[in-house]
Amino acid sequence: MSVDLDRRTSLALLATLLAGPAAALPGDTPAHEARRIPQKASRRVIIDNDFAGDPDGLVAAAHQLLQAKTQTVLITASALLPKLKVPGVDMAASATQGQALAQEMLRRMALPASLPVAAGSNRLGTLEPSAAAEAIVQEAMREHPLPLFFTCGGPLTNLAAALRIEPAIAQRMTVVWIGGGAYPEGGWEYNLATDLLAAREVIEGSRVPLWQVPQDAYRQVQMSMAELQADLRPISPFTRWLYSRFTQPPDFVDLGGTWPQGDNPLVLLTALSTESSRWRERPARRLRDDGSYGEELTERRLRVFEQLDVRLIVADLLAQLKLHAQR
Repeated sequence: MSVDLDRRTSLALLATLLAGPAAALPGDTPAHEARRIPQKASRRVIIDNDFAGDPDGLVAAAHQLLQAKTQTVLITASALLPKLKVPGVDMAASATQGQALAQEMLRRMALPASLPVAAGSNRLGTLEPSAAAEAIVQEAMREHPLPLFFTCGGPLTNLAAALRIEPAIAQRMTVVWIGGGAYPEGGWEYNLATDLLAAREVIEGSRVPLWQVPQDAYRQVQMSMAELQADLRPISPFTRWLYSRFTQPPDFVDLGGTWPQGDNPLVLLTALSTESSRWRERPARRLRDDGSYGEELTERRLRVFEQLDVRLIVADLLAQLKLHAQR
């Protein structure tokens, strides 16, 4: 009996050796399952959005928080245009409610509660100081080896207020903004129109490096209603909560077959890649009252994105949420 057992054991070991270095001994964990492709953070990120409004801001924030290449250091919430009348939102306190939603998102993701979340002013068009503006200044002025990116999927309210407090932060960050009309004419666009004074402060009144994703570019990022229901919702309890945020749109919204995910380019451009998208450097322009572009500002240049890698955005979003559910 002992001779037969030794023979079987010897044959098994011989088969393992012949199979090559990728084979594993019984009871071992295969190397390709135990290892992960190494990544480390190369940028700090401030996430800024009007979280009480369109839920794509929460989706983009969750997507950013799960990235290995960026270290999120602060979340700030801005206000909504009061005339929107979003269900369940006190429009006089929409920045404060956005802060609460961002904090709820962190709890549902089981992420550290130590990540600061600050509310901006609930009043638009004032550039008044706020907790969000103060927190932005503090982070921008902090000495740190990683460069800082300010990613904004809403109005530029909080950044403009921070620049009023400390103009020197313009030399200490790069801004990625979802907003403004298509070039060269421009025109009405929600993030721009919500706080035109703030946009003028950032674009016309400062020299902060700015990557702009205007309306014609960010509207390229769409998910169908079927994708949201079949691919996003079933992943985890957290994604079911995210999906629920899409089920009560404002009464004035007549939805088609898709829901734009226009804030997710912020993740693409800071954590994934700029190489598969197309952009051009343009002179900044003055902003007219109707949102159209006016005369060129000869000493101010912007990086304006024209085409985005939508496949990469959506595929990575769903993959990150699945990996988060497994963890």
